[in-house]
Amino acid sequence: MKRFALAALVILVAPLASAQLYKWVDKDGKVQYSDQPPPAGASKQINVAPGPATPAPSAREKDKALEKARVESRESAKKAEDLARNTKQRQDECDQARSYLKGIEAGGRFVTFDAKGERVFMEQDQIDAAKAKGRQNVEEACKGL
Repeated sequence: MKRFALAALVILVAPLASAQLYKWVDKDGKVQYSDQPPPAGASKQINVAPGPATPAPSAREKDKALEKARVESRESAKKAEDLARNTKQRQDECDQARSYLKGIEAGGRFVTFDAKGERVFMEQDQIDAAKAKGRQNVEEACKGL
């Protein structure tokens, strides 16, 4: 009984699969295509055989595409996170360099430690060299921010 129902369904649907196509030129000179005959009688009938349909992607192909999209999404999120982390690190380095320069330029007595670990006050030429180095560090650390 099931075979009979399936065969009847196939027989009823088969004529719908093959379609007729009409081609004609309208009064404005434009070429028209339709599955209905034109209003005037001057037309050509074109038989269109059903061609192979584009196969739908299989479940495996869909899974591969989905996994590829997930991997790309993870990679782009990781790149964005790395960029944010690097930007924050560069901003912190810039802030530290500016803070050091501000402290050196504020003046006062500056101390360094010698080889024995004893405190030694910096001379003016050492302070000037520290200021120049601080300015250079600020330029390097804050470049592009």
